[in-house]
Amino acid sequence: MLHDATGSPIEILLVEDNPGDVRLTIEAFKEGKVSNRLSVARDGVEALAFLRRQGAYANAARPDLILLDLNLPRKDGREVLAEIKVDPALRRIPVVVLTTSKAEEDILRTYDLHANCYIAKPVDLEQFIFVVRSIDDFWLSVVRLPPKPEAS
Repeated sequence: MLHDATGSPIEILLVEDNPGDVRLTIEAFKEGKVSNRLSVARDGVEALAFLRRQGAYANAARPDLILLDLNLPRKDGREVLAEIKVDPALRRIPVVVLTTSKAEEDILRTYDLHANCYIAKPVDLEQFIFVVRSIDDFWLSVVRLPPKPEAS
């Protein structure tokens, strides 16, 4: 299990509404031997409640990395990304957009909103596992993540 600079396990928030993609991501992390803590938010409103520790998420762990789908119900991923990146308490959390869209407009808009990375989801399981391993290799092994803020 990878740990951050304090020795704590890496916390990942997956924001994904498709149960099949959630299952595939969980399986890909298992297959890729990625054993960090993975929480799931199924829409944009739930993701922001989780990140802001509101309601049922009052005791949620602050994620070190967010994997964000763009096409979400209630509040889409672009809106979630915009809110994360203007919030001083959240904006340093790296956001990897992991979506089926390959549209140039989506790519440009998410980078304009300060996404840290844009990855088009492969439909092939082996390629999907490769992508998750690559996320692990880069974001959780190579990159130095920002320290978590002191608990308030």
